[in-house]
Amino acid sequence: MDKNRLPRSAIALQYDEKSAPRITAKGEAALADEIVARALEHGIPLHEDKQLAALLSQLKLGDEIPRELYIAVAEVLAFAYMLTGKLPREWREQQRDK
Repeated sequence: MDKNRLPRSAIALQYDEKSAPRITAKGEAALADEIVARALEHGIPLHEDKQLAALLSQLKLGDEIPRELYIAVAEVLAFAYMLTGKLPREWREQQRDK
């Protein structure tokens, strides 16, 4: 994502690997810019998908993502895991058990 071209809407997700991801922040305009800036400050991977953001923005803060969006959000989470070098819990457990 081009840091000089911030989006005008942003959605933040939290995933604890125990339940579906939840909406932890969302906003437009200046609030979206702040969400993105904080993510960048903390090294949180960013992914731009206007269609997915539009769907997620209809949810309330704290809501789990609906089952209908699992695949789309799973792709974003896989992207974030890849960027940060993390492995899903199940993969870590398989590696440990070998």
